[in-house]
Amino acid sequence: MITAPPTTRDLLLIGGGHAHALLLRRWGMNPLPGARLTLVNPGPTAPYTGMLPGFVAGAYERADLEIDLVRLARFAGARIVFDEVQALDPEGGQAELKNRPPISFDVASINVGVTSEATGGEWESGMTAPAKPLSAFADRWDGFLRAVSDGRAAPRAVVVGGGVGGAELALAMSARLHRTSTTEPISVFLVEAADEIASGAATSLRRVLMNKLGAAGVVVKTNRRALGAAGGSVSLSGGEVLPADFVAVAAGARAPAWLAASGRAVGNRVGGGGADLRSVSHASVFAVGDVAHMDETPREKAGVFAVRQAPILTANLRAALSGRPTRTYRPQREYLKLIGLGGGRALASKWGLSGSGAAFWRWKDRIDRRFMTRLNELPIMKRPTPPAIAAEGVQDLLSEAPLCGGCGAKVPAGALADALSVLRKPGRSDVELGPGDDAAILSIGGERQVVSVDQLRAVVEDPFLMGEIATVHALGDIWAMGAAPQAAFAAVTLPPMIPAKQTETLREVLGGVERVLADAGADLAGGHSSLGAELSIGLTVTGLAPKSGPIGVSGAAPGDRLVLTKPIGVGVILAGEMRGLASGPDVATAFEHMRTRSSRAAHILSATAHAMTDVTGFGLAGHLAAMMRASGTCAALDWKRIPTLPGAASMAAAGVRSSLFAGNVEWAGPIHAPKEARASPVFELLFDPQTAGGLLAALPAARATEIVDELRCAGVQAAIIGEVFGKGEGVSSIELLEGDTG
Repeated sequence: MITAPPTTRDLLLIGGGHAHALLLRRWGMNPLPGARLTLVNPGPTAPYTGMLPGFVAGAYERADLEIDLVRLARFAGARIVFDEVQALDPEGGQAELKNRPPISFDVASINVGVTSEATGGEWESGMTAPAKPLSAFADRWDGFLRAVSDGRAAPRAVVVGGGVGGAELALAMSARLHRTSTTEPISVFLVEAADEIASGAATSLRRVLMNKLGAAGVVVKTNRRALGAAGGSVSLSGGEVLPADFVAVAAGARAPAWLAASGRAVGNRVGGGGADLRSVSHASVFAVGDVAHMDETPREKAGVFAVRQAPILTANLRAALSGRPTRTYRPQREYLKLIGLGGGRALASKWGLSGSGAAFWRWKDRIDRRFMTRLNELPIMKRPTPPAIAAEGVQDLLSEAPLCGGCGAKVPAGALADALSVLRKPGRSDVELGPGDDAAILSIGGERQVVSVDQLRAVVEDPFLMGEIATVHALGDIWAMGAAPQAAFAAVTLPPMIPAKQTETLREVLGGVERVLADAGADLAGGHSSLGAELSIGLTVTGLAPKSGPIGVSGAAPGDRLVLTKPIGVGVILAGEMRGLASGPDVATAFEHMRTRSSRAAHILSATAHAMTDVTGFGLAGHLAAMMRASGTCAALDWKRIPTLPGAASMAAAGVRSSLFAGNVEWAGPIHAPKEARASPVFELLFDPQTAGGLLAALPAARATEIVDELRCAGVQAAIIGEVFGKGEGVSSIELLEGDTG
């Protein structure tokens, strides 16, 4: 019996700004049954604007100001899509994305921030960096500092836009450049088109800012418009030219162009027609943060408003999804401004009063770090209490870590082998190979067809991405045998949802499946659908074997070099993500790794490989052991050459394991390893299940280095990780060594 509430409404969050980050945290504490959340953001993290000047000044590392959206999405039960919205159709309820098919929604919320834009004249991209979006600016600033340290650039910076934010950036840049090792003179200019900087701010604040800018050596140019930047200089109105190797544009804030193209508003007048944060023209669209102009209560662009909007936005989105009345948002008129001055000092201003000093910086730092801790250190939600009385063994199983998705949810290899051992061998002459190898081989009309089937429990909430991953995973068996993918049949189980959502979700799943199949030159030929407790995707795939015959697991010969085409560590990354431990960037890298096709690797390897398999659920050790058993050989691995995914070693060192780990250890058998190797996280990762993992090939030693070079030129992360040695040498099929196997 299915007891989970069916999905009836879709909420689309566009952008990972402060309000949406806080919303995800609130949603995780109190989800709305029946509502499915989707967050679309270009990357797995979003920078906190309040700490950017401190980062520029050198007070923070880049990681200190990154909000981990992947962890927040997992906590909220939301899917996260790493992409950019290109257009919004409120009437049709669809968002067009840059790199994948549209996503449907019933209610949408926009929190994308604004972009800084230099207008008029020539602005050389190599030296000009808009202050917003912040992630790109932070990357450019890091690059500039490295260039200054290396002597490739002079410590000369110009900030265009003399608002409070521009002045704060100029002070931060001056402080950092004065601490950077350089023999050249440092210059920082602040350019403002108006008569004075920070126009609209309190007189006392402007006065303190001007004093601090002067003391820091920042030269202020008012009544000047920046006309362009090129060739190491910035041209100003009046004919003045300023030297510059880095230009920060903190003026000309604009909403993304696609908002105006979506037909809701002009420029950045997106939201706030009513006081409930809805769009001025569509009740199904909300907007918050800098991108939203509040018609009834206009305010300056400041992060404090996005933070204060979050509780009202959360309540009103829940109301819109459940058909209840919305609440009114009333922004405060006055708020405390804490402005970094560089050098461990800050300026505080409120009610027309201003002051500065180290104590204000400590206050600001404490507030900012507390905000980041709130978003990145999420509360641990209680697991269901096991029954007090149950059949023997139930308590032990319930006390274990949650069941992993993907290959981590497979039946252990030992149990599978025991089940297969009672099956009879193929009796038909046209069935050449049955269970046991990567795929079956059927003879049909003189052709040899390779056939395999695979099924994955979802490892990600995104149906489209899951469709891609499942297809790459299933085709691994075809590629491992050197065959050309031909056709696929999909069996999709959808979680409970209304018919309209079934259509949308199935369309996304099959869109991901078809994209991979099309890349591989294969077709989706049919399938089956059903409803169940959760999303699961099964694929039966076929391929045509080369004329020379399919490549099996039994051909490895003594002296062969072992080549791996993808790094390992997917299982622990996914297990860590389930527990809220893996970092967003590491999870995003793992997703990209899983959706990477092995077609180019298979094409290059199949012409030479003596034996080949794909490394999936039973881990590198398990699949290598199976190859060695089938070939009657043994293997020596250089454990320091085995590539691992970013974050995988730290997860393994922290004791994170996939639910299939113990079964994989048993299946691989004893492994001889020196003490140093056994103590390394890489040893644990040998037994880590790999969803959509790479190919493992045994290549003739004389060609191995040449072939690996060819693989790398084709963009494949290939590495020689070991060597095959002769029959009967050693008790174990695998030994870990440290030495030259190349």
